[in-house]
Amino acid sequence: MPRIYICFLWHMHQPFYKDLVTGQYKMPWTRLHALKDYYGMVRILEEFPTIRQTFNLVPSLAVQIQDYASGQAADPYLAAALKPAEQLTQSEREFVLTWFFQASHRLIHRFPRYAELYEAWRAADRRPDRAARFFGNGSLRDLQVLSQLAWFDEEWLERDPDIRSLVDKGRDYSLEDQALLGRKQTELLQRVLPVYREFAARGQIEISTTPFYHPILPLLCDSDIAAVSHPGLTLPPRFRYPEDARAQLARARQFITDLLGAPPAGLWPSEGAVSDEALALAADAGFQWSASDNGVLARTLGRPAGPAETYKPYLWRQGDRRLLLIFRDHFLSDLVGFVYSRMGAAEAARDLLDRIRENCRPILASGRDAIAPIILDGENAWEYYDRNGRPFLRELYRRISHDPNLAAVTVTEALQKVPPEPLDHIFPGSWINANFDIWIGHEEDNRAWEQLLRARQAFQQRASALPQDRKSLAYEEILIAEGSDWCWWYGPEHDSANRPEFDELFRTHLANAWRALDLAPPEELSRPIIRVAAPELHTPPTGWIRPTIDGLVTSYFEWLGAGQYRVDFRQSAMHGRRFLVRELYYGCDAQNLYLRLDLIPDGPAENFEARLLIEPSRHPAAASRFRIQLGRGKAQLLEADPPDAATNAAFAFQRVFEARLPLASLRASSGEPLRLQISLWRNSLPLDALPQQGWLEISTAEPLEWPI
Repeated sequence: MPRIYICFLWHMHQPFYKDLVTGQYKMPWTRLHALKDYYGMVRILEEFPTIRQTFNLVPSLAVQIQDYASGQAADPYLAAALKPAEQLTQSEREFVLTWFFQASHRLIHRFPRYAELYEAWRAADRRPDRAARFFGNGSLRDLQVLSQLAWFDEEWLERDPDIRSLVDKGRDYSLEDQALLGRKQTELLQRVLPVYREFAARGQIEISTTPFYHPILPLLCDSDIAAVSHPGLTLPPRFRYPEDARAQLARARQFITDLLGAPPAGLWPSEGAVSDEALALAADAGFQWSASDNGVLARTLGRPAGPAETYKPYLWRQGDRRLLLIFRDHFLSDLVGFVYSRMGAAEAARDLLDRIRENCRPILASGRDAIAPIILDGENAWEYYDRNGRPFLRELYRRISHDPNLAAVTVTEALQKVPPEPLDHIFPGSWINANFDIWIGHEEDNRAWEQLLRARQAFQQRASALPQDRKSLAYEEILIAEGSDWCWWYGPEHDSANRPEFDELFRTHLANAWRALDLAPPEELSRPIIRVAAPELHTPPTGWIRPTIDGLVTSYFEWLGAGQYRVDFRQSAMHGRRFLVRELYYGCDAQNLYLRLDLIPDGPAENFEARLLIEPSRHPAAASRFRIQLGRGKAQLLEADPPDAATNAAFAFQRVFEARLPLASLRASSGEPLRLQISLWRNSLPLDALPQQGWLEISTAEPLEWPI
């Protein structure tokens, strides 16, 4: 009798959070999801020996898991969780409060004490300064422990005696409990990749992969392809580096080969994004099958892709290249990802299988077997399910195991059972709306592509003259910056408290590439691409000022009448963003522009650089640029462009940074508006900038109001 072959493909992926230069992890999500999802999703299959599945491992994720498993990963979030609460500095206490409530409602409220602490945090308006009185050492230690415990795999929460003891204790944790938590994290992280090797060796799972750093392959091949799926889309300058797409594919296939001892047959292209050129490269790399979304299938066929079209494989062929394809059932995959978490386990499992049976009924009636492709993220959905989705999965797998008309198989097994239909082309698109609009076309996305293109062009020009180690580092950082995750957060489509951190990390990877090329990163990398800015407070000058340029605030009256500009980071939407500049004072005396930069108390004290860019608004081509080395109680001018812009200028740094810049040297006259940008750098990496977006417009005219 005809059967239904259900192909579950669980996509396991996190962005590359590690800064290759500093070695630090900028966000903790790889570690936390490795604790909660990657191990248990495979281990649960031990209870259901007839259930076979495909797991898609992104190499950049696996590399990070290896780093954590070795115990060598430098993760400031883990360090803050394990440090004795009594030894936390004020900034570390604020860090713990700011970050350690970033979990779903279900994860937090599973632990009564965690929920209690969360309510105290909410009562303090999520402000570390206001929350301080609620969080003594005992409360902070409870938060440190519970914020990690909440992410442990379900099996460990229920069956590991050490972890179970921490769950049962519930509150009033000790230093010994913190240390135990750290040891158990390492123990679990060390088991993640071995469980994939174990189940792949026994044949119960197939491991497919994705291009190494999860890029949108069609856009690497040719970013202009986006206009095919969305005519009229505003695009950045053309990015066309198919050799990078080829490298991302080849390195991914080799990584999985080394991990498992055999090459992977299958490729889940990042975000299901495909084009004819991308599929050709995948075929050349040795992949035998790939997958996308049935929205792409519909645009390829030129008609709706219902079950009759979706529940079967295809053979894409162009010239001597060929690749087997399956297309995910978009609707059912999204039910698992976004809907069934709000239902009971039995109800959800029954609904999914009933829908699959109904979709396949006409296919089976015709005497043919059917393939039902369920492809989705294998990690993020589960924190919204009861007990991390394990009751739902157990109920689902049990029902499939007991139904003789259903079989859960790997993709390769399914392709051996059902003959494919031919395809001579593929429509370029992704699983989201069968286009690439998430990653290109919006102003923020296009700015990111422009910065990526500049770095890639610089690499092309400089690589041959570089030592191999610097050339390799520069190219690695570019490949990382090509990942899809950065542009996922640019534009209006997606929101997260971590958008600013993703933006900063993207710019850091590019800045690292420029440094490896022995080139100064572009000034633009000091400023956020993302348009989530902190509230700005700007008060214009009320009088002439004539301060002494000595790096000290010698008297209150010295800067009386100056304009003030600052970012109110305490009320910032840029959650977790670290600002170094507290405020800027500025003003004139008809002949000179004066600037004063105040840094936060624990900001950099030496070996950093201030960069000033000043434009007369009526003559923007006459911009003046200054680079000033700050540290050890002095300010040294490194560069002025043009050189005469520094004529009669003065700079000083002790407690504050002060500057005097003659208007004549700036090619500006008294009363002429100026546009100003200031940024701070260390080791050619951006630290902070004022303003965060665009320019600060300042006046050199005599103020109409004078201080009393």
